[in-house]
Amino acid sequence: MKINTVEFVKSAAEISQAPDDGLPHLAIAGRSNVGKSTLINYLLGRRALARTSAKPGHTRLLNFFLVNRTFYLVDLPGYGYAAVDRKTQGGWGMMVHDYLAGHQALKGLLLLMDLRREAEAEELALMTWLLENDLPFFPVLTKIDKLKPQARVKQLRCWRERLRLQGFGAEPVPVSALLKSGAPELWSRVAFLLEERGTPSE
Repeated sequence: MKINTVEFVKSAAEISQAPDDGLPHLAIAGRSNVGKSTLINYLLGRRALARTSAKPGHTRLLNFFLVNRTFYLVDLPGYGYAAVDRKTQGGWGMMVHDYLAGHQALKGLLLLMDLRREAEAEELALMTWLLENDLPFFPVLTKIDKLKPQARVKQLRCWRERLRLQGFGAEPVPVSALLKSGAPELWSRVAFLLEERGTPSE
C-alpha cells in the first residue's frame, strides 16, 4: 500500500466522539512501551505524527489518523488488555472495550507484542476475545532490532509455535522501524483485510 496522505484528525475520550463518516477503522493495540507510536510513525512514513514517550501508558485517548482519505488508523491506549473485561478499572478501559466491541466501522486490529518476551496473559485473553467476537487481527512483533539475528530467528520460531498451540492461525509479522523492515508485508495484510471487509485500499 502506498501512503499518499496522512492527517491526524482527532483524539477521542469516548466512542461517541469517534469519526463516523462511513470510512473504516483499523486499530493498533499493544501493551505499554511495546512501541506503538514508533510503529505508527514508521508505517505512515512520518517522523513525529504519533508522539513517542519513554513513560509507559503515554496514550490515554483514542487517536485517529486519516490515511489516503480512505480509512482511519486508530491508536489505542496501551495499559494492558483488561479492556476486554467490563470490570476494568478506570474509564479508559471501558472506552477501549466499548470501541472494540461496538464500533461498526472497526474492520480489524494490529496487535503489537514484544518479540523478546513470551505472550502475556492479557495478550492471550485479548486474542481469544477477538476470535470469539469475529474481529480479525494480525499479530505484529516489535523490538526485533533488540536481538541479534540468530536470537531473532529463534524467538520468531517460538512465537509461531505459541500462537499455533493457542489456536491463533495468523502468521506473526516482525517489524522494525530501526531496521526498516516489515512494513510492506504488514501493509499488504492490511490492504487485504480492508478489501475483504468491503473497503478498497489505494
